[in-house]
Amino acid sequence: MHISALTGRYAQLIPCPPEASKDWSIMLHAERLLSSSAKAVVLITLIACAGSVTGCRMLDSKRGPRGNSQVAAPGQDAQQVSANSTNAPRGSRAEVPATGPIPERLASLNQTLPTDQVVPGTDSLQRGSVLLDQGLTAEAAKAFELAIAENPLLTPAYMRLGEIRYKEGNLEAAEQSFGQAAALEPTNFDAQYKHAMVLHEMGKFDAAIRTYLKALALRPDDFRANSNLAAAYLQSNEPREALPYAQRAIELNPNDAASRTNLGAVYSALGQFENAITEYQQASELTDLQPKLLLNLAEAYRKVNRHEEMVSTLEQVIRVEPSAAAFERLGTGHFRLGQFDESLANFEKAVGLDADYFPALNGIGVCLLRRYIADQDDLDSRDAAVKALRRSLQVERNQPRVVQLLSQYQ
Repeated sequence: MHISALTGRYAQLIPCPPEASKDWSIMLHAERLLSSSAKAVVLITLIACAGSVTGCRMLDSKRGPRGNSQVAAPGQDAQQVSANSTNAPRGSRAEVPATGPIPERLASLNQTLPTDQVVPGTDSLQRGSVLLDQGLTAEAAKAFELAIAENPLLTPAYMRLGEIRYKEGNLEAAEQSFGQAAALEPTNFDAQYKHAMVLHEMGKFDAAIRTYLKALALRPDDFRANSNLAAAYLQSNEPREALPYAQRAIELNPNDAASRTNLGAVYSALGQFENAITEYQQASELTDLQPKLLLNLAEAYRKVNRHEEMVSTLEQVIRVEPSAAAFERLGTGHFRLGQFDESLANFEKAVGLDADYFPALNGIGVCLLRRYIADQDDLDSRDAAVKALRRSLQVERNQPRVVQLLSQYQ
């Protein structure tokens, strides 16, 4: 057997490990829904084949928000809501302004009504806002729930309750609240965007995509919505649909590292690796050293046979965050450069960190078979190679190339 049969396309023997998934670089711009006056943007990494950024776990998008007989379910239009509320208390159809501090919004609304008439639920809504500002979250939630019971059409109460549930990590409850708000006010950007964001975090990508599109129809140049929609499309394995939104996010905010990482991931998924390298490099200059970003950059270098740069990048990763994935890929880089002893040493380090890391077990097997082919008296190398490849198949059975190698040498 000619040695090129083992070395020519070595990486094909080692399936890209879960951590190498494009979803390592998928960043979600999530609004930390603390209050209408205190918001911060945080990055939440999601992974499809690894389960998040080391393992992004994605759910299906078949379930929709649940409503009740008093509140329009998401998807109903404004006319349907009006038709279902003919028995609402007098004054309840007055529309609460969607922006601005709650007390001022309520005062503005009540000034438009007769002096003896106040929108039902506004007192409870205002009380909840005061309690929330005081840090009394549980009491505030009860006040917002009371406001909704008093007036099922009071959109701000759903929004504030959704923010509380999101902060608590209760995504299902947050999704229901934001979904109701979005149904009551289809032209409310914040309601549509926050509903989409929670659906996205729940892994309901199809529903999140539809809702992000509704938000962008209201505000096409919103940076967060464009960036998150690109990520949702990519997580749904639709990189072509993701591309224009990822590019638009960069146009809107060229200095955002997460969005450049997203665009790099989109380019990688489309096989445009040089473009991916450019975006990953720019992202790395805009943020602190991110091992997962550098792993993606190293993988893009491998795809275009820039193996010296691949090795250099992986050495940076290992200095900061050594991992089985990083050592395995460093072994692959050395193998491609013909540095077989260094290659074997790094594969063994990977297995030392994770005995079941089958890509590294494959690497050990290939390196040792290469020794045996060069010196067929070296039966120890052949036996050790067969042992490593057998162990790899025990971990991951769907590896036809490994099965083929074993059939030739065991």
